Amino acid sequence: MSGWNVLVIGGGHAGLEAAWAAAKFSRVALLIGNPATVGRMPCNPAVGGPGKSQLVFEVQALGGLMGRLADETAIHTRTLNASKGPAVQSLRVQNERDAYAERAQDVIFGHPNIDILRGEAADLESDGRGGWLVVTTDGRRLAARSVVVAAGTFMRGVTWYGRQSRAEGRQGEPPARFLSAPLARAGHVLKRYKTGTPPRVRADAVNFAELLEIPADPDPRGFTGTPGPRAAESPTWQTHTTAETHRLINENLHESPMFSGDIEGLGPRYCPSIEDKVVRFAHHDRHLLFVEPDGVQTSEVYLQGFSSSLPPHLQDALVRSLPGFEQAVIQRYAYAVEYDVVDSLELSLNLESKLMPGVFTAGQINGTSGYEEAAAQGLIAGTAAARRALGEQEQVIGRETGYIGVLLDELVFKGSNEPYRMMTSRVEHRLLVRQDNADERMTPIGHALGLVDDAELARVQAKYARVQGGIAALEGQRAQGQTGDAWLRRPEFSLPDVEALGVTLPELSPAEREAVEIRVKYAGYIRRAEVQLRAEDRSRGLSLEGIDFSGIAALSNEAREKLGRAQPRTVEQASRISGVRHADISALLVHLKQRGGDVSRET
Repeated sequence: MSGWNVLVIGGGHAGLEAAWAAAKFSRVALLIGNPATVGRMPCNPAVGGPGKSQLVFEVQALGGLMGRLADETAIHTRTLNASKGPAVQSLRVQNERDAYAERAQDVIFGHPNIDILRGEAADLESDGRGGWLVVTTDGRRLAARSVVVAAGTFMRGVTWYGRQSRAEGRQGEPPARFLSAPLARAGHVLKRYKTGTPPRVRADAVNFAELLEIPADPDPRGFTGTPGPRAAESPTWQTHTTAETHRLINENLHESPMFSGDIEGLGPRYCPSIEDKVVRFAHHDRHLLFVEPDGVQTSEVYLQGFSSSLPPHLQDALVRSLPGFEQAVIQRYAYAVEYDVVDSLELSLNLESKLMPGVFTAGQINGTSGYEEAAAQGLIAGTAAARRALGEQEQVIGRETGYIGVLLDELVFKGSNEPYRMMTSRVEHRLLVRQDNADERMTPIGHALGLVDDAELARVQAKYARVQGGIAALEGQRAQGQTGDAWLRRPEFSLPDVEALGVTLPELSPAEREAVEIRVKYAGYIRRAEVQLRAEDRSRGLSLEGIDFSGIAALSNEAREKLGRAQPRTVEQASRISGVRHADISALLVHLKQRGGDVSRET
């Protein structure tokens, strides 16, 4: 074959989604090093969690792959924040680590539109006709109209075990030695980031009786509707650090490459190493840790929250200082990895390089952390790359559509000086973009993009027609002087309580019943959020000329400083500034309203 419409570099979570999405349009090449590492979960064996499950539900609704893989290999599912409102409830699925990778490989390697190529990319060269040549270390020149670079933590990757370093992108895997050069040559600003992973411990050496057991939800749910048959098969557990753990860390910080200055890369604020936690939060006498099985048939457990770059001999003592781990045997030691990332401010909203048209980047190369963030970016980049190759019009997913839109918007307009993690707090109108309505919001977008077929769109439309039928049934029946929806709006009532009063509903699936309950119970809040969103849409062009930001007490200190320095001309421009949160924009709007007649609109 003389070339491909799209060539994807890298077989991690971003690369998988990019290849999967692009293959819906035409033939795709996936360039990888070792096929056995494709789809690997190098850190925690789980998908989802706050802010992350929402991304996975949206990826699924857009026709992506991650939710399906997670459900098929689930061994434990749990809804987090279940006692809180639906805006922040998040699904977390524990997976069989090896099975997840094996299933990913089955799907990708068996796809008729994906050609698997082995090799290492050494250079990216323009072909002079709007396409690209990916030059490999063995001299091949692979032609493609669009290229997606999904290099993960591999670009000039270095792993650290104490003060000793190795040229690796992950433990035991060689780095991408040459990919940074063509990006830098084109003018991309490269930054150095760092992340880490915890040790894996032999399960038969752990005293689980000393740990707090966390059972799976009794009625498992999944990203695709129904998780696999083993979704409630394994519990997880909780332990904690001790005074001895903290003493060992504080007395040996000189052994940490992060504290000694050997590591220059910036680490994740929201997933710090255990030594960073102990130093930064010295007033805490313990830190909670979660013990997660790597699978029901494996002999390892994973210590979530215990990532470290301390040397192996210290890790042995540290792990044995934890309750239940007194006799622990570490199978694989924790390590840190340092790697190159591009400045995401140099990308378009479709993750195309502004400096290298036709080259897209996705995943940790863009400065994000997490499987879910990577998968979302891969799907967007792969779709955009394929549409560009076919000459189709660019389609942008906006911030208001959901978590993927927020992720793209923040990367491209705000950027980040540390590994970026999606959280529910980053999303302004999260009551409108919940995980339970991701299919309603995103499936029509996926259909318009060419990712979702007519049958799937019709299935989702029929689902929400049934939901509306359920709501109408509640509104049309009375019991003891009140309509069914009025009873359901009472805090102490759920759907079964209303049905016990004699109100009947049409036959609905569990997901449809949940949708009915949320829409009725939170109807007032949802309407209020919709009104606020429309008001904010109207306010984006309001002028900020002549505003003294230092005099607005309701602004955060960071926002006051950054607004004063940037002097944005409109509310829209202010909202794009890193460090200016939704609460700060609300404060600006209140200030403008108080000024009354001074408010004007930029034209």
